[in-house]
Amino acid sequence: MASATSLFYSSLTPKPKLVYQNPLPKHRPSLLIVSSATNDSHNNNNSAPPTALKKRRPAEENIREEARRHRLVDGGSSSDFSAKYVPFNAGQYSGECYSLDEIVYRSKSGGLLDVQHDMDALKRYDGAYWRSLFDSRVGKTTWPYGSGVWSKKEWVLPEIDPDDIISAFEGNSNLFWAERFGKEFLNMNDLWVKHCGISHTGSFKDLGMTVLVSQVNRLRKLKRPVVGVGCASTGDTSAALSAYCASAGIPSIVFLPANKISIAQLVQPIANGAFVLSIDTDFDGCMKLIREVTSELPIYLANSLNSLRLEGQKTAAIEILQQFDWEVPDWVIVPGGNLGNIYAFYKGFKMCEELGLVDRIPRLVCAQSANANPLYLYYKSGWKNFEPVTANSTFASAIQIGDPVSIERAVYALKNSDGIVEEATEEELMDATAQADSTGMFICPHTGVALTALIKLRKSGVIGASDRTVVVSTAHGLKFTQSKIDYHSKAIDSMQCRFANLPVQVKDDFGAVMDLLQQYLKKGPKKTFQVKQI
Repeated sequence: MASATSLFYSSLTPKPKLVYQNPLPKHRPSLLIVSSATNDSHNNNNSAPPTALKKRRPAEENIREEARRHRLVDGGSSSDFSAKYVPFNAGQYSGECYSLDEIVYRSKSGGLLDVQHDMDALKRYDGAYWRSLFDSRVGKTTWPYGSGVWSKKEWVLPEIDPDDIISAFEGNSNLFWAERFGKEFLNMNDLWVKHCGISHTGSFKDLGMTVLVSQVNRLRKLKRPVVGVGCASTGDTSAALSAYCASAGIPSIVFLPANKISIAQLVQPIANGAFVLSIDTDFDGCMKLIREVTSELPIYLANSLNSLRLEGQKTAAIEILQQFDWEVPDWVIVPGGNLGNIYAFYKGFKMCEELGLVDRIPRLVCAQSANANPLYLYYKSGWKNFEPVTANSTFASAIQIGDPVSIERAVYALKNSDGIVEEATEEELMDATAQADSTGMFICPHTGVALTALIKLRKSGVIGASDRTVVVSTAHGLKFTQSKIDYHSKAIDSMQCRFANLPVQVKDDFGAVMDLLQQYLKKGPKKTFQVKQI
């Protein structure tokens, strides 16, 4: 006889619809791995859930221990799903493969690796099952499924023990309807901004870092030779790495380009106890050094050369579909620097299509700063002869990368999604940022790059007025306040700063204040530039 608590957990677990050409696995993926005891009424998807309520866990038990107890009741946490490293774009049945428990970053030929899931096992459940399962976990505090990443655990790191997971319940970020910006500037009524920067450390990098640090935590428990984790960073990667390593008690080592990131970004790894090296070079130089160091020392490489992070980042794409009730947007625009994220979004959308959750994928746009635009130049050449560039200084500092590691991944994603690449000058991206802020947002310059791409594609008619479009905001605007101060102070050389909003100095006098307010109210709020007659 199943207990009331077991019945409660079972009721939260969607019942699978069997795809009959495949055998049913031994264990269903569940909200919590719980007792398998059910009765016939629970096998009816249309039946009411049992009336028994979940009992509150004992006061001395935390959520990780609660999850462990329920796994033990069910006889363990074995999984019917698996994943492995394979050479990037090698196909489902590549002869070269590696366990995720191996420390490997490149294929035998020196190419990129990718995490390949056992799609045949995942296809034993239909799309309706996966949609229902993922939806059932949203907003819960159940370990580890309260995370927007680990709520898709079967598609991320299916074999990791939940005890090894290091999570801040990242993800589940706001999908914001940009009503006023869309209406006033673009004549669009279905424009959305995915605020991935509303996260633990203020950027989308948390989505990938929870996966990477969790796997490192597992490797250390397996006595693999890992004494710490290192990365080269333009700011956000180091913030995420240092936070998750601090949570796990794992040393973190950060290589930063000197004087090229914001103070807000620099202080994060320092505050989290990372060993920070400020190096007199750019990001590409830091990346070269960290790769050399990790080949000599037992320091695990955390940059997106490591494909584990992309497994977490792809969940943002799945999350977008969830937030639209599994309807597919027409366009998704992603800022691009090292170019792993555009591939991660493609991978997330493509898995949903292949596993029957949706019937198509959106068109992708990768937006680059004109000061660091190797992908844009490659795209404009018709994908002929990629050449790295020397990245010049840009307010979008996190994408100031001239020799992106994931160029092959990005090109693959764009070619297979009928994608486009656009660029933004410094003035364009800062103007777009100011325009967005004037409608109630507070975005980072990288999002300004993506919005500039959208403005250009609207002007050219590529993106239509009624197209459902999602702009991915990769970091929180609070990390880049100095750029906003400089813009609104008109302190940027050779930039007009058309939408600067300077405070008005007035003496401490009621009459003077009233005169200014009457002038302001008579004239009306300052109108910002609008894209007319699109």
